[in-house]
Amino acid sequence: MALQVGIVGLPNVGKSTLFNALTSTKKAEAANYPFCTIDPNVGVVTVPDPRLDQITQFIKPQTVVPTIIEFVDIAGLVKGASQGEGLGNQFLTHIRQTDAIVQVVRCFDDPNVIHVSGSVDPLRDMEIINTELMLADLDSVDKKLKRIEKMAKSDPKMKNEFECTRKVHEVLGKGLPARAADLDENERPFLRDMHLLTAKPVLYACNVSEEDMAKGGNAWVEQVRARAKEEGNNVVVICSAMEAEISTLPKEEQADFLASMGQTEPGLNRLILAAYELLGLQTYFTAGEKEVRAWTIRAGTKAPQAAAVIHTDFEKGFIRAETYHCSDLFALKSESAVKDAGKYRSEGKDYVVKDGDVLFFRFNV
Repeated sequence: MALQVGIVGLPNVGKSTLFNALTSTKKAEAANYPFCTIDPNVGVVTVPDPRLDQITQFIKPQTVVPTIIEFVDIAGLVKGASQGEGLGNQFLTHIRQTDAIVQVVRCFDDPNVIHVSGSVDPLRDMEIINTELMLADLDSVDKKLKRIEKMAKSDPKMKNEFECTRKVHEVLGKGLPARAADLDENERPFLRDMHLLTAKPVLYACNVSEEDMAKGGNAWVEQVRARAKEEGNNVVVICSAMEAEISTLPKEEQADFLASMGQTEPGLNRLILAAYELLGLQTYFTAGEKEVRAWTIRAGTKAPQAAAVIHTDFEKGFIRAETYHCSDLFALKSESAVKDAGKYRSEGKDYVVKDGDVLFFRFNV
């Protein structure tokens, strides 16, 4: 499941530094001037899940394979991007191709790192980003509305599409994101097909100094939290510079470094898991002597479609899913004990897979 999260923000807010820390690389250039990133950088990131290691305590595999998520570092946006300023349409096209957005907001002051607007003001920065995305969407939807209005009058089949477009146009005109439109189940597919920037889920990543990270944030972070709450979005506090430093250390030294900073785990873990949740994703496991592996599915996925993530033949010839929850394995210490306790079940095609299920698929093709 190749889902992508775009890392966006104004120039010099720490996007590329964060991307490099996430991917443990130096693929993205991080420099003290706007537009040091032009072409988007794509990195595959492992989703941290302690349950995977726990499973291997009771089922000893030859290999362990975690699930992944892709992050894309996109060039910095500036005011007027919807009209072609900065990298303009190129930037917006890159965002349009992602499934969700992590908006990095600068919540640190450093005279050695210039701010494109001359001062640190996270609410102003958020407003610039969100306004440009909405203006770009409004232009796109306005063109579509004009194109299909006459067609909808003569073709009843286009009524839902027209109503969806009209409602989205209305909320964008009020300065609200497309995802705020009140759509029914017949209209929502048309919203997805429009690939609008403000229809994508958003997570704000407050980039703070090491000192403020140790304190859990600062006054700027609280401003962002208040605004995000109004919007119905979540916030993660992170120090990109510190995360980049941690990512270069050997595994055995990372824990000591984190402890010295008053942290129990890298902030990247929180960001990755928050992005995973933002996309509405969950994990199931397959476990055997050959391999213990984590698989990504959308919440609400039924067993045959979950099987298709492994191979499409599994869905085509689906017979049943044999399953138990990983928490039962942790409590009872072995698969045989899980079976003896009656926790090992056989489920059919209507079974909705739960986060943390361990599954074995029976199929015939």
